[in-house]
Amino acid sequence: MIEYIRGQVAELNPAAVVLESATGMAFRISITLATFSSIQNNTHTRLFIHEVIREDAWSLYGFAEERERELFRALIGVSGVGAATALLLLSSLPGEELATAIASGDVKRLKAVKGIGAKTAERIIVDLRDKVGESVSADTRAALPGMAVADFDEALAALTMLGFERKQSQKVLRALYDAEPGLKVEAAIKKALSMM
Repeated sequence: MIEYIRGQVAELNPAAVVLESATGMAFRISITLATFSSIQNNTHTRLFIHEVIREDAWSLYGFAEERERELFRALIGVSGVGAATALLLLSSLPGEELATAIASGDVKRLKAVKGIGAKTAERIIVDLRDKVGESVSADTRAALPGMAVADFDEALAALTMLGFERKQSQKVLRALYDAEPGLKVEAAIKKALSMM
């Protein structure tokens, strides 16, 4: 599985980018408008990748931010929402705005996106409200200094991969970073494990 592709921007438009890697391979990658905006002035970039391999196609979807890829993966996990619809949603409502709409149950906001009907909007909210709501809560990462946000996210990802509940992990990490804002990832994980 491809985690990310780093390379030179050979072609770019609002829907796709062609990245040429150092090995000389070029990859056509579908992107969102948010990713397009963040890479449009770059000659080289790195995109987090989600790949879909089917009998008739091998498709790559790229995201400038890992959080956007997480939202994409959550969306395509909803029955009736394919990759094209997920990209459209993320292009129409940038990451955190979409997550907030889902967490708050804003059907009207989701329905405003072309191709999203009331039933699909409701299904997205029902399926993802708890998942997205946990990771979006504004106070979870609020007031963390610049680098601490990245450390917090990395520690949270590690704890959830170890099988701990996301909400509980956020609560423990928040307490740790409130007490010690400069805490490194490894130390935060060790301390959190002793508190779980």
